[in-house]
Amino acid sequence: MSKLMKSASAAALGLLLVSCSAGNDKVDPSAIAAEEMAIEARAFLGRAESELAAMNKEAAQAFWNQATDITPETNAAAADAGAKATKLAVSLASESKKFDVAKLPPDLARKIQILRGGITIPAPSREGAAEELSKLTTDLDAAYGTGKFEYKGQMITLDEASTIIETSRNPNETKAVWEGWRTVSPPMKDNYAAMVTLANEGARELGYPSLDQMWLSNYDMPPEQMEAEVARLWGQVEPLYKELHCYTRMKLNQTYGDGVQPATGPIRADLLGNMWAQQWSSIYDIVEPEAAPLKYDLTQRLVEKGYTPVKMVETGEAFFVSLGLAPLPQTFWERSMIVRPEGKEVQCHASAWDLDDADDVRIKMCTEVNSEDFYTVHHELGHNFYQRAYKNQDFLYKNGANDGFHEAIGDFIGLSITPEYLKQIGLISNEEMPGPDSDIALLMQTALDKIAFLPFAITVDGWRWGVLSGETTPENYNQAWWDLRLKNQGIVPPAPRPADAFDPGAKYHIPGNTPYLRYFLSFIMQFQFHKAACEQAGWEGPLHRCSIYGNKEVGERFNAMLEAGASQPWPDTLEKFTGTRQMDGSAIIEYFDPLIVYMKEQNAGQSCGW
Repeated sequence: MSKLMKSASAAALGLLLVSCSAGNDKVDPSAIAAEEMAIEARAFLGRAESELAAMNKEAAQAFWNQATDITPETNAAAADAGAKATKLAVSLASESKKFDVAKLPPDLARKIQILRGGITIPAPSREGAAEELSKLTTDLDAAYGTGKFEYKGQMITLDEASTIIETSRNPNETKAVWEGWRTVSPPMKDNYAAMVTLANEGARELGYPSLDQMWLSNYDMPPEQMEAEVARLWGQVEPLYKELHCYTRMKLNQTYGDGVQPATGPIRADLLGNMWAQQWSSIYDIVEPEAAPLKYDLTQRLVEKGYTPVKMVETGEAFFVSLGLAPLPQTFWERSMIVRPEGKEVQCHASAWDLDDADDVRIKMCTEVNSEDFYTVHHELGHNFYQRAYKNQDFLYKNGANDGFHEAIGDFIGLSITPEYLKQIGLISNEEMPGPDSDIALLMQTALDKIAFLPFAITVDGWRWGVLSGETTPENYNQAWWDLRLKNQGIVPPAPRPADAFDPGAKYHIPGNTPYLRYFLSFIMQFQFHKAACEQAGWEGPLHRCSIYGNKEVGERFNAMLEAGASQPWPDTLEKFTGTRQMDGSAIIEYFDPLIVYMKEQNAGQSCGW
């Protein structure tokens, strides 16, 4: 123990002796021990946060360089930085095990728990393991980012393949492109399995039975309780998804016929307008309700109004600023990757970055001028405004209240991209404003993104939990993936899959090792936030017509939620903004209620389910 810590311990002991003597009580040895441990833990955490903050800046820059310019050199630098960062985090987490969190003050106990459970992919402490694990994760990320396949004599990227899936109505073409992208992932399988083995070894060293339990421990409740929460929330919204599945399948059957999409059973994955069948808005033309149509197409309006990728980002920033939040720093515009650069291999998967835990926030996107990316921009900026809001918190609190909060913020703002808002910013005219008879069309467009996504979100980590726990072995990776997709989504591949297929690896968040439960939680909470904000604003109309654009009173409470970061249990943060301590799917049901009624009428006589 250092001289400083010894002096502090002596002072604390003196205070305890004085207070006990004054009351003529005996000295409590356990109280003295607890006080000494608290003093030691506080000093340890001060050192840990300082070292982690410095390492985070170094690693973030290396990862940014690699993601925006994938070369052997940047891959090597990222792998080296990742190994160093993992070694440090694992070393500090292991060192923290000498402290009994049950005997520490709440603030210290919280930080210790964050330190132990906050490593996404922990490396074992044995020699060379961190370097091996970091190389595996970097190689997996690079393999996905540089993935291409041959189609009609040309090598095409995921961007190009996705455009075909979104726009083509030729089932032979969508099948070919869908299968083509999945030729990129089989080479990842062995590296992925090796990474799982190493990461589980690392998790066990930190006191967790497996990595899935370590991830689930980060929600201010025991892992088994969190799993029960997910099941409860899914139970609230599953009936809505089943109505959407039934309705969409009926429309696809009417379009393609029984030979392509049967009228009963699961839906063929490549027909849903998305490479992973996770969001279905690209097939709105097929499922458009027989109600008053919208008088505008947002993609078309963006193009006609001369929007560029940068102007879309500026528009997203302006929404946050309208709530009273400060504009983004000039460095954001100078350093972000908003479009795909020429002559470089890059990781196009949209993401938000915080490189210095202060003001160097950025986004990385290969932005295109369309409605999907217009919403994505708002989503990513939500991360950046959140990151900047909690910059004054201690390092271990510089995060979302839970990871679902971080994903929900931008999408919560996106729910205010209503026709009224689009009129306010000049994207549509008074004549194009949809009346109440167009509500079903508006809600259908939103449901194809929001409701279709929910079972996909629980499938990704449902599969991964099985892998990380050891229940799903490498030879069963693909079968387990499709078993879950059928169970949760009612989705099947367009044709039997090859024996060597590794279809989970065709989704970025698997080789990129991004936990996915956060997205499911965010899709629950964004509607919860939206309802609370609309109530704060005094809105009295339908929930789906409410926009908080320009409401600085809501913005003040919103910013207070962001500034709290991870400094308190997430139910405390949730309660301050919504008035409730429990995540709740009832706001989704309220939001989509008119559409539920409509789909039930349309589905009458159909054999729903699969």
